[in-house]
Amino acid sequence: MLKHTAVPGPWTLHAETPAPDADAGVLAHLPVTATVPGTVHTDLLAAGLIDDPYLDRNELLTPWIGRSRWRYETTLPEPSSAERTDLVLDGLDTLATVTVGGVERLRTRNMFRSYRVPLDPADGAGLAVTFDSPWGPFDDLDDEERRAFDSPSAHIRKMACNFGWDWGPTLVTAGLWRPVRIESWSVARLAETRVEVRAEQDAAGWRGVVEVGVELERTTTAHDVGLVVRVAGRAADVVVPAAQTAAQVTVEVPLGEDDLWWPRGSGDQPLHDVEVRLTDRETGEPLDAADRRVGFRSVEVRREPDADGESFAFVVNGRPVAALGFNWIPDDCFPHRVTHDDAAARLRDAAEANANILRVWGGGLYESDDFYAQCDELGFLVWQDFAFACAPYPEHEWMLAEVEAEARENVVRLMSHPSLVIWNGNNENWLGWDDWGWKERLGDRPWGERYYLEVLPRVVAEVSPHAFYWPGSPYSGTPEVYSNDRSRGVVHLWDGWNEQGYQVFLEDRARFVSEFGWQGPPAWRTLTDAVHDDPLTPASEGVLHHQKAVDGSLKLSRGLAPYLDEPTDMTDWHWAMQLNQARALTFAIEHFRSLRPVNMGSIVWQLNDCWPVASWAVVDSAGRRRPAWFAVRAAFAPRLATIQPRAGGLALVLVNDAGRPWSGSATVRRRGLDGRVLAEQSVTFEAGSVASATVPLDPALSSPGDPAAELLVADVDGAARAWRYFAVDRDLAYPAPRLDVTTAAPAGGDVDVTVTTDAFVRDLTVHADRLGAAASASDALVTLLPGESVTFRVAGGDPGVVAGLRGQAPVVRHAGDLVG
Repeated sequence: MLKHTAVPGPWTLHAETPAPDADAGVLAHLPVTATVPGTVHTDLLAAGLIDDPYLDRNELLTPWIGRSRWRYETTLPEPSSAERTDLVLDGLDTLATVTVGGVERLRTRNMFRSYRVPLDPADGAGLAVTFDSPWGPFDDLDDEERRAFDSPSAHIRKMACNFGWDWGPTLVTAGLWRPVRIESWSVARLAETRVEVRAEQDAAGWRGVVEVGVELERTTTAHDVGLVVRVAGRAADVVVPAAQTAAQVTVEVPLGEDDLWWPRGSGDQPLHDVEVRLTDRETGEPLDAADRRVGFRSVEVRREPDADGESFAFVVNGRPVAALGFNWIPDDCFPHRVTHDDAAARLRDAAEANANILRVWGGGLYESDDFYAQCDELGFLVWQDFAFACAPYPEHEWMLAEVEAEARENVVRLMSHPSLVIWNGNNENWLGWDDWGWKERLGDRPWGERYYLEVLPRVVAEVSPHAFYWPGSPYSGTPEVYSNDRSRGVVHLWDGWNEQGYQVFLEDRARFVSEFGWQGPPAWRTLTDAVHDDPLTPASEGVLHHQKAVDGSLKLSRGLAPYLDEPTDMTDWHWAMQLNQARALTFAIEHFRSLRPVNMGSIVWQLNDCWPVASWAVVDSAGRRRPAWFAVRAAFAPRLATIQPRAGGLALVLVNDAGRPWSGSATVRRRGLDGRVLAEQSVTFEAGSVASATVPLDPALSSPGDPAAELLVADVDGAARAWRYFAVDRDLAYPAPRLDVTTAAPAGGDVDVTVTTDAFVRDLTVHADRLGAAASASDALVTLLPGESVTFRVAGGDPGVVAGLRGQAPVVRHAGDLVG
């Protein structure tokens, strides 16, 4: 049986060719003990030789690391008695030379692939892996090529955001970022195992189909082997003759409705074990095994012409699914540090925000097996980008070959996951061609189109023929139509953040939005744990260093200006910018969802952060939920009531993304901020599944007597209240509420904080991180009418500190704090 053995180490890290500006103090202490999986940065950090690059401006002390040549060394264990022994390197970042016993055995230039080196007892036991600077391929270009292809990440198959992004630092890594092991085997092994799983329906009902294709690697021992596949109580087997290196087995499983895998919110996620076994036909001994955990579902992306253009909608098991979710970036700049529990916490954040889809963004990684397994269990749909982002990519023959090998390996690895529903060619490269001046700059040079229209779709079709491939995000469906065309395909909407303010979202009737967002600062404690400026201001050096977006601070200010005067106090500035991020996301999501079924997807940029930074994330790098997270949770509710502008006035729109029809009654009232009812309308409604119902409102409701002192509120059966204001915050006559704050300690160590108000209060929020590093609140952005109350459960805080809360800023905030 094939035997796996981790290379035990110890490993040591050496600076083989330091950059000219290398830190002499660091070099004097080398070599140091290294960790595998790991990176040079984290090894130096663990040895106490560099300061944490996530803190203050320490990042600026580290560029030399990425421009140096590094060597990892260890000793291999004694070889086994098997016919073959291989060194398997699951992830090399990135320009690596592998030597065994002083003899070069491998050169690599792709972070996204694994590698295998056959070993021989005569090779010797010394293993060295040397990493050249990832900047090298870009630095070696002539001036003309560097101007044409100006992104370092385009010349190396490496995580693009390592070179810096508008939310991430420039920490150009090198190292063995995934495990290194020894595999010993005899006769034959499973060199590739493709498991494609689907559900099919006919007049007799549903059935599951499992198709297993394998490629074998054999030793010189030539005889037949057996391949057996078992799943859900069914089995099939074939004999693979001695001269054959490929085989295919199909198993069919009868299914009932309860056996189907559904996206979260649409049904359950039953999973089944697929066992693939390779045996020696002469001796009956097991040779190799591959197991998968699968779910049966059918998936299509429905694209049909209609009055608004062409639809783009996921259909799972024959039912349309409204996709609501987040873009996912690497959860750490050093991905080997992301544990099962880290991924579980972020996925829990997405699940509890009512999301059902995650887009794994192309400037990052093909994520770990564990990540996709957790998505399977939680019922997320996964949109997987190939690793191309925001750059023209040259089409050198070596890179074409690398991309094909990378794509094949990752499609094979991930194709069995029921969560994975779309392969996407790239992030924003079609947009770059259309809008960013690439055509003029590149002339007739190839820029990557061949990857997206030839190589990648061919690999997907060959390896996983029932999978859906899409050439880009955004993309309209054809290169002949503008890539960000709102009437078809998928779009990215960034005009609001970059230029026009979030009101511009109202102008879009996009079919599927795969990126949109608004920026804000991280939680106060996350910011102050990372930045130690004195004084701490919106323009202090450390705060600005943790703002990576071009003109990010200016855009924050410009986006706030229509609604509120920008505070000069740091605490108020922080609250105002967090609040505005939440408002922008609520505004956009409710608008897109009100277009149902014209719009069938809203994927927010972004869920998570990789370090402490001002960004578009709704959960910061410390795992703290920003107010924007609570805004998205409310806006993603399966049943949503929202008041939207429609021709001639306002309308109550009831959006039903649940799996069954929704009917009921609603009462919409125009009220004064003092609580008085000024006009009222009661209505009934019916909204089908994954559909919306629009109820026009009477002019008496839509037309205020005093815009500064009135608002609309809708109380709806089966949904949270809907609010609409007739004036922006600056112009609203916010009363000065008296907040009565009481606390109680239920069992379990949590504290209930109840806030009662004597006046209208908008977006009431408890900033729990100010009550303790581990403290979190159950809700935020709560709006109350006079005399109403709300209870926030605070977990993880010191009960004594929480009990002493008296409703004062900066812990308890509301929108009215920022006016006047």
